[in-house]
Amino acid sequence: MGRPGLNRRHLLATAGGLAIAGSFGFAALGTGADALASSARTRVRYWNLFSGGDGANMIAMLDAFRKETPGIDVKDSTLQWGNPFYTKLAMAAAGNRAPELGVMHLGRVAGFSPGRLLDPWDMDLLAKYGVRQEDYHPALWNRGVIDGKLYALPLDIHVQLCFYRKDVLRKAGLLGDDGRMIPVTSTTEWFDVLKKARQAQKKGLQTIGLWTNDQNFQWWFFVAFYTQLGGTWFDDANTDVTFDADKATQVLEFLRRHVTDGYVIPGAPTGEQFINGAPFTWEGNWSVPVFSGAKLDYGATPLPPVFGRQATHAESHSFVLPHQAGRGGAPNEAAHRLAAYIVRHAQQWAAGGHIPAYTPTLSTDAYKKLTPQNEYVQAMDHQATEPKVWFAGSTGILAQDLGPIVVSSTMGSARPDAAARRMKDRLTTLLASKNPMDGQTAAQGGAVA
Repeated sequence: MGRPGLNRRHLLATAGGLAIAGSFGFAALGTGADALASSARTRVRYWNLFSGGDGANMIAMLDAFRKETPGIDVKDSTLQWGNPFYTKLAMAAAGNRAPELGVMHLGRVAGFSPGRLLDPWDMDLLAKYGVRQEDYHPALWNRGVIDGKLYALPLDIHVQLCFYRKDVLRKAGLLGDDGRMIPVTSTTEWFDVLKKARQAQKKGLQTIGLWTNDQNFQWWFFVAFYTQLGGTWFDDANTDVTFDADKATQVLEFLRRHVTDGYVIPGAPTGEQFINGAPFTWEGNWSVPVFSGAKLDYGATPLPPVFGRQATHAESHSFVLPHQAGRGGAPNEAAHRLAAYIVRHAQQWAAGGHIPAYTPTLSTDAYKKLTPQNEYVQAMDHQATEPKVWFAGSTGILAQDLGPIVVSSTMGSARPDAAARRMKDRLTTLLASKNPMDGQTAAQGGAVA
């Protein structure tokens, strides 16, 4: 998952996060800058938000594409992750200064005024370069479809996972014959597992890292377990709130119990504690390179189905076509070709822990040998996602509004039942509010597939 950071293609945003800096003529760094001086006939400007390990993997795929298709030059620019990126992309599209290709979190697409700020994908061009709808999980593909047109081509899903130390769980008798954590199917079983693990852990460490005071992680965990309970957010028409405060209370009580029973040290550095021997941590799959680099004896599985149904929080990096008044011709086809190439060559991307969206990759021998990726690949079949409304998606208004409420319950400053009611009130307010991208309310927005 893209996060703020520096690498050889990163463009710094100015303080305050908007960093428009006069124009959108961003100067790319590294090999991408060579595109401007090249004599190639076709240039593709590509904006992304990948830094750190993700940035290195993306650079490797782009360089492979350049080598294979010398007639297309890619000018790639890496911008700051989060709302500053989306602000720049929206302003560029509105001002007819958009790049040929961009990246968005899939949950943000519904609010990005598809048809005005985003152009739809040409299905014939995608097919020409080897990408078809049948190559995708139906639920994932349909998240990018609005008013019957595809506006987002998924590259991956990135999920929240339960990382576990095999060395500690082995001592606690919590590993199965296959060397993986024993299955858990209820809250009672889960807290029994934590109790046994605590007895086998090193002194001074927490049993599980939960990012208890982080609004994004707490929100992601809430979405997962609320989905396990079969909870819904709005009706099919997005006109009425169907949020179930009783189910929400169950989830909030479950998260809170980790603190009250002493399994969590609030504020403790979760990754560091895990590396030092803590039995569990719940983290995004982007932590795989960190833990593998530390040479840990560990595994990773989707969040435990403690409410009886498999569901783990998932988002997706996806390719989009920012609106261009004159979109078409060779640059547009080159953008389709580049996106299709990266999607089809996502083995490199999987090294960062992400699950490739292009399902033929998942059946290759190379992918099946990746550990622990091969342990949680089934998360593709039970994605817990935010509702398909304009205010949802990574770093979106929904997480900013409801995440702190979840934190208040987990940390004990609010009662779970009161927090659940507040969440429902906020959902009601958000549903009636206007999307600043198109001036419509959520209920008036375009139909979604």
